[in-house]
Amino acid sequence: MDINIASAANINISHLGVQYRTQEALRDVNCTVRPGRLTGVFGPNGAGKSTLIKAMLGLVPLSSGNVLYQGKPLVQQLEKVAYVPQRSQIDWTYPATVWDVVMMGRVKKTGLFQRFSTVSRKVAQSALERVGMDAYKHRPIGQLSGGQQQRVFLARALTQEAEIFCFDEPLVGIDQKTQTVIFDVFHELAQAGKIVLVVNHDLGESIQHFDDLILLNREIIATGDRASVLTEDNLYRAYSGKVMYFSGAAA
Repeated sequence: MDINIASAANINISHLGVQYRTQEALRDVNCTVRPGRLTGVFGPNGAGKSTLIKAMLGLVPLSSGNVLYQGKPLVQQLEKVAYVPQRSQIDWTYPATVWDVVMMGRVKKTGLFQRFSTVSRKVAQSALERVGMDAYKHRPIGQLSGGQQQRVFLARALTQEAEIFCFDEPLVGIDQKTQTVIFDVFHELAQAGKIVLVVNHDLGESIQHFDDLILLNREIIATGDRASVLTEDNLYRAYSGKVMYFSGAAA
């Protein structure tokens, strides 16, 4: 699949805050997400990882701060973003086939209620083949395994031909084959100059795949490359005590 190189521009998050009624979900978050790097958002349960991505994309309101891409608010450029939410937030009973779901990724470029072009169909076909789901294209999405469903939504994201890819917990409840496919695609996107931001909770061996990390617990604990973030002190602060993680991850 041909992945066009995006403009080399960071996402700059400045003094971002989110408040749910009386509860402060995020406070004074400052960090940069760089293109060409696979960036993971890590932290304990309730740390605000998913909230960070939702706030960046305007899915929850900010109480303070801003998120800029190429010098403009990211929420004004959502046509450049492909977002895959947590599987638990998707209605798997919706009567759609694999092909239907993947073609949804072309709606922004085609226009609502417009016929899909030959180019769009080729892009969708290529994406399905890339994630190994072409043989399932006519299968109802609700009949697939968790890993297969995740690969279909990865294909839908690819069809958007975006500059920025945001994934919320894509590794939950999937098989090893799907994890391999997902990370292969993530690395391809990063190598093509895309921004790839992934919320994850696993401090196991898979953390080695990430170039940069954002360690979060309602506020930034540390951000940067793996070696600078995965220190005993940072993990202690994030998880309020000892935490087990893959010892080779900081190498």
